[in-house]
Amino acid sequence: MKKLFAKLILKIIGWKIVLQGDVDNLDRCILVVAPHTHNSEYLLGNLAYWALDKKLKIIIKDAHTKNPFYGWIVKGIGGIGIDRSQKNDLVNFVANEFKKDDFSLVITPEGTRSWVPKWRKGFYNMALAAKVPIVLAGGDYKRKTINLGYKIPYEKLENSSFEDVMQEIQEFYIKYDITPKIPENWNPQIY
Repeated sequence: MKKLFAKLILKIIGWKIVLQGDVDNLDRCILVVAPHTHNSEYLLGNLAYWALDKKLKIIIKDAHTKNPFYGWIVKGIGGIGIDRSQKNDLVNFVANEFKKDDFSLVITPEGTRSWVPKWRKGFYNMALAAKVPIVLAGGDYKRKTINLGYKIPYEKLENSSFEDVMQEIQEFYIKYDITPKIPENWNPQIY
């Protein structure tokens, strides 16, 4: 049902999914989504995953997953609640989640919808700890495409430096010239 709904909505709003790699790359990974300048990017990404019949999760404040009125909806679309008032070992928490299930975990390394001078490293550490690949994605508002599927295998992460991985990621976003919803909030120099 979600698959048909998502395909219909994407068609109505005029967006297309463009895969850079095998669709199976989306089964078990840290899904790096950038640029992250607007909340609509999350909705587009969810629609893309539903249309491809893939399982997607996102880390969110536990207040949203525990809310008695809409918490069940947040959990139903993949929300994993985290108590942000407590110091959490998020990297190991994520690694343990991957031991329980196969899914893609959405991470926006910018950490905000505003312009940032560089990305945070958490996504990289999560991928290493969970022994999963990093897969890249981004919504291009100029071309109305959702680009996803470019995979950096775990073995490459394990045997490369952080700087080499970041260079490869940066080259992906430059190559595909992804235009965000709010271009002035995107810094393509990610590290």
